[in-house]
Amino acid sequence: METEIVIVPDAEALARSGAQRFVQLAQQASDSRGRFTAALSGGSTPHGMYRLLAEEPYRSEVPWQQVHLFWGDERCVPPDHPGSNYRMAEEALLSHVPVPPENVHRVQGELAPQQAARAYGRDLEDFFCGPHARFDLVQLGLGSDGHTASLFPGTAALQETTDLVAAVEAHYEDRPACRITLTLPAINMSRHILFLVSGSSKAEILREVLSEPGGPLPAQRVRPTAGELAWLVDEAAAGELDRARVGTAIRS
Repeated sequence: METEIVIVPDAEALARSGAQRFVQLAQQASDSRGRFTAALSGGSTPHGMYRLLAEEPYRSEVPWQQVHLFWGDERCVPPDHPGSNYRMAEEALLSHVPVPPENVHRVQGELAPQQAARAYGRDLEDFFCGPHARFDLVQLGLGSDGHTASLFPGTAALQETTDLVAAVEAHYEDRPACRITLTLPAINMSRHILFLVSGSSKAEILREVLSEPGGPLPAQRVRPTAGELAWLVDEAAAGELDRARVGTAIRS
């Protein structure tokens, strides 16, 4: 498996590169398979990308009628809660583009955690006609502890080998602890996995993750079985990378 690492100047360029890649993958999937399936991430880093996708020229370049949106993880909160990943995407993107409401497959974070996980797992199996969901794109972030989606170091969800979705509890900063997440099997089956990483606070953990692929940290265990893995990072986040060791970085 080859890992693509793209280093861009700043957060604005990161949002633009992410939007361009989303458009490209959406067009390719729609042309070849008649639909584009993407699992979105929460957090502050993808917000700029969502905002750009809701604006021209990107808005008109996405075949929204063929787009199906899912989430890589969600907090166990109602959809209108300030901590909801769905709410962030709704405000920045969904309310501004013509994606059909039935194509938006949110996690029901208002349910009890195990109930929400089972419901989301059934939704995925129904949509993908079985237990082998294969997203066209899974978009991920990177926590300062090496977590991604809501897969945290040392948690039981990392050992999941069959279920697509898991309920987890993890304390990270001041955010809601109960979460629903895609598991590693669901993520690693994807055609394209895209990490977005921004800011100097992520520089040390990004160096650790990229210097030891396949290591014990959750982000190190993201290894597509038959897909492509790319990291879009800004210069601040890339500040501690040994660029000779991780490979040739592409600047745009």
